[in-house]
Amino acid sequence: MLKSLDEANLFTLKMQLTYYLSLGFAGALLLSSCAREPNLSQEEEEEFTEWNSYLGDPGRSHYSVLDQINKSNVTDLEVAWTYNAGQQGSGGPDYIQANPLIVDGVLYGVSPGLKVFAINAANGNKIWEFNPFEGTDKSSFSRGLVYWEDGENQRIMFSAEQYLYALDASDGMPIRDFGEKGKIDLTQGLGRELEGLVYRSHSPGAVYKDLIIMGALNSERLPSAPGHIRAFNIHTGKQEWIFHTIPQPDEFGYDTWEDSMAYQFVGGANNWSGMSIDEERGIVFVPTGSAAFDFYGGNRKGQNLFANSLLALDANTGKRIWHFQTVHHDLWDRDLPAPPNLVKVVREGEKVDAVAQITKSGHVYVLDRETGESLFPIEEKHYPESDLMGEQTWPTQPLPTSPPPFARQRFTEADINPFSPDKDSLLAVFKKTRSNGQFVPPSTEGTMIFPGFDGGGEWGGAGYDPSSGILYVNANEMPWILTMIEVQDVNTQDMVVLGKSVYQANCMGCHGADLQGSNFHGNAPELVNVKQRLSHQEIATLVKEGRGSMPSFAFLNDAQIDAITSYLLGEEAGVQMQMEKTAANQPVDKEIGNLRYNHTGYNRFLDSEGYPAVKPPWGTLNAIDLNEGEILWSVPLGEFDELTKRGIPKTGTENYGGPVVTAGGLIFIAATKDEYIRAFDKDTGAELWKYKLPAAGMATPATYQVDGRQYLVIAAGGGKGTKTHSDAYVAFALPNKE
Repeated sequence: MLKSLDEANLFTLKMQLTYYLSLGFAGALLLSSCAREPNLSQEEEEEFTEWNSYLGDPGRSHYSVLDQINKSNVTDLEVAWTYNAGQQGSGGPDYIQANPLIVDGVLYGVSPGLKVFAINAANGNKIWEFNPFEGTDKSSFSRGLVYWEDGENQRIMFSAEQYLYALDASDGMPIRDFGEKGKIDLTQGLGRELEGLVYRSHSPGAVYKDLIIMGALNSERLPSAPGHIRAFNIHTGKQEWIFHTIPQPDEFGYDTWEDSMAYQFVGGANNWSGMSIDEERGIVFVPTGSAAFDFYGGNRKGQNLFANSLLALDANTGKRIWHFQTVHHDLWDRDLPAPPNLVKVVREGEKVDAVAQITKSGHVYVLDRETGESLFPIEEKHYPESDLMGEQTWPTQPLPTSPPPFARQRFTEADINPFSPDKDSLLAVFKKTRSNGQFVPPSTEGTMIFPGFDGGGEWGGAGYDPSSGILYVNANEMPWILTMIEVQDVNTQDMVVLGKSVYQANCMGCHGADLQGSNFHGNAPELVNVKQRLSHQEIATLVKEGRGSMPSFAFLNDAQIDAITSYLLGEEAGVQMQMEKTAANQPVDKEIGNLRYNHTGYNRFLDSEGYPAVKPPWGTLNAIDLNEGEILWSVPLGEFDELTKRGIPKTGTENYGGPVVTAGGLIFIAATKDEYIRAFDKDTGAELWKYKLPAAGMATPATYQVDGRQYLVIAAGGGKGTKTHSDAYVAFALPNKE
């Protein structure tokens, strides 16, 4: 048996033996029994039989009680059907991140570019499709849909750009009584003018009774829209309540912003990652991101509630019940990246209903659902002050003492990739960069962010096994270097300087200081040779109107757009404007003028071959016992064949998308760059099965049963950083015995 195990599985076995020995023989038997024998009541089991909600259920468990596919037969899985959704996208993201829904034998999903469809879940035959961008060249992407029914009506709810749509689930036709002929404009009702600002949603809302509760994806630069949370009537589209994530006068948290007018100009503090619902208690759990701008807070001094917080809101009214802030005055883009898991944790012999929130930094916060109190001690640790002009870091940050982090926390000299041909040059870069673990402030020298901007934990979220209390989470371990640069005067009369200044303030974060582009935000292209592709007028129009994943910059005035266009083309400013016209329509000083710094782009720390500068693993799958606050095992997730052929142990890869956990003893997950979907033994982390997909399955799978046959389905569309993209949904099942 041992001869068939690879190095990763031997490592896992050693970890398991060490852990079991630490418990003693009796304790090991107890743990093994808990992990294998379901202890759910029949009523609890019924909650996990369908896949009619994003990530499986309102508590986002990623769990199914189906066990037809199990450890003994998973290697027999075969492709049951493939559905090619079409529409690869036009000028925007052409990948799929969707976790599909399956209700009454019908699968609901989205294509690349965001065409919604319904197909027969047993054979993949199309039933209907709806294109919100019909007749346009627009495209977008989605991470999932919402299904709602009241006995007579069944609806599919989804968002496309700034609109929330309601479709009849039977035929895909818009519900004419919802909003304006089937859709509502989410930019309305926020209490602030949003013209020219990014405001869209890729994650599905959360349903409670006849309400759909929505967050949004906002710009992380300035100016930015506020990230307020709102509930809408599912029947009419009417806005029923709003919670201000940037508090207004006389609201709780208002005094955590030093500037009393912050609520009028600060953006972000938004929920882009999705929410969870405790239907019994009527509580919606909302994780939020950082306030804009991500990396410099000279214009938003203070603790900054409710940015970087897990909010517990009354789902009926939107009133705050409690909150827990994971990062004070965030300067590191430490958005809470995924919906929290509703869990039950054994403490002092009793089960406690809790909520578990993973983070980009690789931590898990386990909080009482009703009070927000942590079930494990929290330590407010002191961290260094910033040396950027005008910045004022918060002196402490809260970190849980248990469970331990599921990703490494510090990049040291000893962590330089030993397999890289560039060890000396990597070391030279490392020595010029500040690298001392979490919460080292951004700097002009460069600060190591590890784990990086994509986690640690990411939007795929964690899977929770309610029969054992174990949380399964995949993680990235990629170092990124954040380098700040002082922004030139955006109010200058010099048009050449103005062009560079406007670029630095608005474009550099995605396209880089050297115009080389980035694959972090929608695969921003290089602009070094843009004059070979676009004319002056075409660039100016693109800047003003946006296209695909690039937002509109309509808040810039004509002089600024002309200046940035000339800068990109290497021209002298095409039109010299008088000073008063140049200054007209400038963004409010508090939004732009006080931001002395921007960053030079989202820069992974890579070697000359494109591999991470840190020693492996670069992607992992982890099992965390929430009852004991212990990591049970950790294994590499993903592989680079070319490195394996060199004799390098399995490294793992960056991964996007989450796991599915089943009563069959399995964890199913794709997510990796190597384009495989895999099954792991949930007790040991041993890899039991894998299958090569048409493109990387950077989405969360779903499992369901139709006519007594269990299926596993994954959207295999590729994602950012992958060369191959596809429009395929691939479903697997055991061989049909008929």
